[in-house]
Parts: sequence; structure tokens; C-alpha cells
Amino acid sequence: MDIYRRIGVVCKRIPEGRVATYGQIALLCGKPKNSRQVGYALNRGLAGEEANAHRVVNSRGILSGAASFETFDMQKLLLEQEAVKVAWTPKGWQVDLKRFGWKNTLEDAVMLRELFERQGI
Repeated sequence: MDIYRRIGVVCKRIPEGRVATYGQIALLCGKPKNSRQVGYALNRGLAGEEANAHRVVNSRGILSGAASFETFDMQKLLLEQEAVKVAWTPKGWQVDLKRFGWKNTLEDAVMLRELFERQGI
């Protein structure tokens, strides 16, 4: 199984104007305990350039991937262009997951699993 290709496939499916967590992506990839590997893949570009890394946040909605972008505020700016509200908190820039989180369905998960099988990943 190529986890990095799976991460890329899942991240490409995060809808515009929504965010997903590292753990959510790991779960959809069939590796629920590998959220750090999702971060590693996105940071190193291993999930592909079209992975929508700007739409991935930590489990509290904090934009924790700033070091992976050209500028420290690039993730925030990209999200704001998609009408995602980003607010400053003592812990950093944060998105309201209840409002902007991607609420993937069981059908999404089944479709992804079938896609992984067809692609041999």
C-alpha cells in the first residue's frame, strides 16, 4: 500500500471552503493512527502538488502546517480566499471545525476504499 498516494487522493477530495484534520485523512486512508505521517507527507510534498495541503489542520482546527508553505501566513490566506474564517487565538490561527470541517460520509469512505483498490494503492 502506498500511503502517500492515498493521502494525496483523499486531500484532493476535501471540498473547497472546508478543512479536514490530519487524523481524519489518516482514517480515510485506512491508517487511523498515522496522522503524523499525513503531516510528514504534506510537509515533504510526498502526497503530490495537488493535495490541497492548505485545507488540512490539526484536531483543534489550528493551522499547524505554516512551515510547509512559502510564507508563514500562506495557509491562512488560501483558506480565507475560499471564505473559510480564520481567527487568531492564543494557540495560533484557528478554524471553527464545526462550521468549516469536512463532514465526510460513509459513502465517501467506501468510494475512497474502492478507488484505492482500483489504483492498487
